[in-house]
Formats: sequence, C-alpha cells, structure tokens
Amino acid sequence: MGVPISQILLTTGFLLVLIGFWGILRHRNILRIIIGFSLIDTGMHIVLVATGYITGGTAPIIDEALGIKEAATRTVDPIPAALVVTAIVIGFSVTAIMLSFAIRLHATRKTLSIDALTESKW
Repeated sequence: MGVPISQILLTTGFLLVLIGFWGILRHRNILRIIIGFSLIDTGMHIVLVATGYITGGTAPIIDEALGIKEAATRTVDPIPAALVVTAIVIGFSVTAIMLSFAIRLHATRKTLSIDALTESKW
C-alpha cells in the first residue's frame, strides 16, 4: 500500500510554503519576493484542498449509490474546494497589484532592489 494522496498533497503544500518563505527572506529583488508570496499562496491552496480530500471518497451526492449512513465517511468535503476557488481569485488579484506596484517602482527608481528603497522606511 502506498502513501495516501492527501499526505502527498499536504507535504507538497507545506514545502511550497517553506520555499516561498525562503524566497521572501533570502532575496532582495522585488519580483522574486512577489514570486515567494505566490508560492506561499499556492501552497496554502494545496493544503486547503488536501484537508477536504478522502482517499477513495466520492462526490457528496446522496442517491442509490451512496446512502445517508455512509455519506459522512465516504464523501469528499466540497467546502475547502469552494474556498480555494475564491482564494485563487483573491491571490491573483493581490499578485496583480503587487506587480503593478513593482512596475511603478521600476519606472520611478529604475531598479527593483529593496536596498535602493531605504529612504521609504520610517
């Protein structure tokens, strides 16, 4: 018997989150930091989908094939998948705004390095 797919998804999601954090903390280029945020976002989506997945589960439709008594143990939870669809749209919007800020910073400062933006600190 192999490793359950939910375990693989959880591991992959947490690895993407860790790689994203590493990218944010390690790099000084704004585009690489935005990519790190995007990796964290994608990793969290995978983790959320993995929480609602049941190995060998079926769609949450109660009919002749799936009775009410076994519905709680055999159906895949649709709520995390619906939340992830919403989170993907929100994450895409946030990434687009971060990229537009990066374009504006590059237009005014001619660089994408955080080190050149030190006078913006408090």
